Amino acid sequence: MHPQPLIAVNEVPATSRWYQSVLGLESSHGGAEYEQLSFNGRMVLQLHHWDAHHHPHLGTQEMQPWGNGVLLWFQTDQFDAAVRRATDHRADILEPPKINSNANHREIWLKDPNGYVVVIAGAYGDI
Repeated sequence: MHPQPLIAVNEVPATSRWYQSVLGLESSHGGAEYEQLSFNGRMVLQLHHWDAHHHPHLGTQEMQPWGNGVLLWFQTDQFDAAVRRATDHRADILEPPKINSNANHREIWLKDPNGYVVVIAGAYGDI
C-alpha cells in the first residue's frame, strides 16, 4: 500500500508551484482544479481545489475541526483484501466500495477513530 495524501486548497496552480520550488516535486497532472505531484516518478501528493467536483466527505472551508480539508489517501494493488480488512474490523464506512470513473479505479471511503477521512483506492485501471 502506498500513501497518496490529498489536501484541499484555494489555488491549485500556485500551491503546485510552491511544492515544486520548495520540495523539488514535479507536476504529473497540472490543472486549476486538481494536481498530482511526484518525486522520482512516484506521486507523493495530490492537490484539489475546494470547490471542484463533488466529494461530499472532503469538507468545507467554513468547517475548522482538525483534519478538515485533508484526506488520507492510500493506493493498493490489493483492493479486495483491503475492503475485507475494513469490513472485518467494522470500520466506519462513509462510502462502500465503488468505481470512480474519473480516476479509473475502485475506492472505499472510511473514517478513522479520530474522525479523519481515509480513502483506500485500487490501482489505476482497477475497474
